[in-house]
Amino acid sequence: MNKKINRVEDYTINRFTMAILPDSSNKMFSEVLEIEENLVVEKRPMELISGSCSYYGSSYMGRKDGTRDVMGVTHKPPIAIDPTNSLYFFPTTSSTRPQCAWLSHSYVKSYSEAEHDNTKVTFTNDKAVILCISIGSFENQLFRTAQLRTIMSSRIEQEQKKMNMLLFPKGQGEVNTFYEQIIRELNRYN
Repeated sequence: MNKKINRVEDYTINRFTMAILPDSSNKMFSEVLEIEENLVVEKRPMELISGSCSYYGSSYMGRKDGTRDVMGVTHKPPIAIDPTNSLYFFPTTSSTRPQCAWLSHSYVKSYSEAEHDNTKVTFTNDKAVILCISIGSFENQLFRTAQLRTIMSSRIEQEQKKMNMLLFPKGQGEVNTFYEQIIRELNRYN
């Protein structure tokens, strides 16, 4: 049974986006794989990546420069489209090439070698795609993205700890006890 694929003019990457692939029938379009559905978007993959970076408060070049500054990666860099929502994507080739696909690090369940030096990628919802990338290159991209996520998550966590120290300084036991009581009360209603 074939599901109808929705066609839309624009799209912003979100928590449900698993991959952005070049549309095989139209080089000006993208196929977006989400957890529950597939979409055809009337923009190229790079336009969706760039537009989504802007939506979350940065430019694509800013995100790319950020990866370079954090990890020293300049060739096919993974990017943090929105680190607060764990939107980390990596390209399968140079982002300037029309066959470049972008994958969400969060949704890659497994991968294996496929015919003609390609890679079969299975997502967490068990959908699978064959991509034009060698398994070695795919692993490299996947591991680079994991490294970027780890570094960024660690930095975000450190900043949160600093903020907590400002809000709940040691030696203010009464204030801390008061806040802990409020938090317990709020948790009762969740």
